Amino acid sequence: MGRRCLVLSASMGAGHDAVAGELARRLRADGHDVLVRDVLTLLPPGAGPAVRGFYRFVVRRLPPVYEAIYALFLAPRPAPRPSRPSRSSRRGLDVTPMAALAERKLGALVARWRPDVIVSTFHLAGQITGRMRGRGALDVPCAVFVTDFAVHRAWLDPGNDLYLCVTETAARAAREGTGRPAVATGPVVPPEFHKAEGLAPETDGRPVVLLSAGAWGVGPGLLRTAGALARHGVAPVLLCGRDERLRRRAARLPGVRALGWTDDMPGTMASARVLVDNAAGQTAVQALAAGLPVVGHRPIPGHGAVGVREMAAEGLTTYAAGLAGLLAAVDELARPGPARDRRTAAGSAVFRADAARLVADLAHRGGAQGGSKDPP
Repeated sequence: MGRRCLVLSASMGAGHDAVAGELARRLRADGHDVLVRDVLTLLPPGAGPAVRGFYRFVVRRLPPVYEAIYALFLAPRPAPRPSRPSRSSRRGLDVTPMAALAERKLGALVARWRPDVIVSTFHLAGQITGRMRGRGALDVPCAVFVTDFAVHRAWLDPGNDLYLCVTETAARAAREGTGRPAVATGPVVPPEFHKAEGLAPETDGRPVVLLSAGAWGVGPGLLRTAGALARHGVAPVLLCGRDERLRRRAARLPGVRALGWTDDMPGTMASARVLVDNAAGQTAVQALAAGLPVVGHRPIPGHGAVGVREMAAEGLTTYAAGLAGLLAAVDELARPGPARDRRTAAGSAVFRADAARLVADLAHRGGAQGGSKDPP
């Protein structure tokens, strides 16, 4: 029997929406009704764009500011936790004012559409559902898919019923931080990425190396890194996302190809030998699925830097702190050999379970509620 599933995402870059979209696709393929909503639209008018604009500005223009915000309010703090933390003992980011602003609209949405389960792919959404669920204002079972490899405190709220995580390390952090069940499913990636096979051919005798800058074209030293790779004898392709200014500047560099937003990332990855990543986000996990070795280099501040290092600590990627290390890692991973085989095998093994099936199971355990099927 099909269930009604509400997926809460956020238009903060493209990664959270990508996960939400793939979860929705899988749930629909299994016969469930799915409604996807951007949690920023549940905030008062103007608040969502302001939140997105502030985050984008500080990450792009004032990285030390975001690094300080992360260190003060988000970074995990090792400390003993009760088995089921109360709201007063929770050590997560206090976003109560912002979460409270979205509760009325979420409550109205739930009352109208009557979902059997809610799954969040952004930490603010998980804070809202956990807050409402914890005090009994929401009688719908709630799951949170944690997209980060390093689980920061804003993801954690003991009011939610289930946490789905990309690694067992992340799942353990979620269990310890909330006292709630947490399962390591691995990342959520469309099936097209898993179809990539074999070693990509060289371009004019040079292996193609992708440099990821996310949907917003963000990252320190992207042009310098691309230029250094070109001089080193590889064919760098800078993925500029929607930043046209970055794309135009990169296109002027000798030996560098600049690529704007593309909907064919599986094909782009199938043409490459290595991905250079700076955020541990969706592009990195798509590369793991595609059998493309990943090198972390010059990460963006805050959760990006912590996530890049955590991926390397898990053995999924190679971390290169300096340019010499980057060039050596690219040389090693771009060609067949044990190092490349270890990385691709580890990347494949991280995909353990279908997160959408676990969301549907939670809906079945929670029971159907009925109601109108028309989206609001």
